[in-house]
Amino acid sequence: MRLAVVGHAEHVTIGAVPELPGPGGIAHLAGPRSFVGGGGGATFTQLVRSPAEVLLFTAIGADDAGSFVRAELERTHGRVFAAERAEPHTRDVVMVTPDGQRTIVVVGEPLHPRRSDALPWELLAGCDAAYFTAQDPEALHAARAARLLVVTARRRAALTASDVRADVVVGSLVDPRERSTLSDYPVPPAALVLTDGARGGQVETAAGVVRWAPTRPPQPILGSYGAGDSFAGALVYFLALGEPPLAAATHAAAYGAAVLGGLVPQDGQRMLAPPAATGS
Repeated sequence: MRLAVVGHAEHVTIGAVPELPGPGGIAHLAGPRSFVGGGGGATFTQLVRSPAEVLLFTAIGADDAGSFVRAELERTHGRVFAAERAEPHTRDVVMVTPDGQRTIVVVGEPLHPRRSDALPWELLAGCDAAYFTAQDPEALHAARAARLLVVTARRRAALTASDVRADVVVGSLVDPRERSTLSDYPVPPAALVLTDGARGGQVETAAGVVRWAPTRPPQPILGSYGAGDSFAGALVYFLALGEPPLAAATHAAAYGAAVLGGLVPQDGQRMLAPPAATGS
């Protein structure tokens, strides 16, 4: 099986804070750690925990943050195709409060791949599924060549501009940027999969809305960064196996919940395998 991710991978520094700073305040990150995150990066690191061949189409900046991101991505068994940008790479600073909630400060604009970049876009035609979290509508056309196309709801503008029909759009009911219905898309996807935090989530198709039950998270919950991206990666994997959206989302929910037991999502991301192989 061959899977692809098209989107940004960011340099993330995360740490705990007793509380968010108020006006004029200062926050000191306790136990800071750096890793590759972002909508493309965290989804990619979840997908490479599978038997599939995984491709990443991204862009990387020309500084030490970009060098770190490239080195970390290339340590995986995935194939990384990165356009070079002359600007600094995007950095995220993530503050996690004692209740596990994260606040993100993004330094600079995310660096996304563009269809005009000299990347091997033709490889997408040989993919069983592609996950799109970039911004360029033309890159979305290239991703549509995959057998299945999954698009994050956060890229609704690119999806609308492209006039492409996604097989699945994935997002969150608790995120105003991602909450949507099929009627919000000029070319509706076949399915709209939306997580709903501790309440599970729902799948909307032309036949109506069905929900899946919540997955028990690890205790205590230490952080939530990367939970949605880990869910999205697992969803892409199970969809590519041929599971219908509700079954794929039900199986993927455990992978999103798994990262809640730590601050860095890669510490909790589970190995992906067909349900029969795991007994689920």
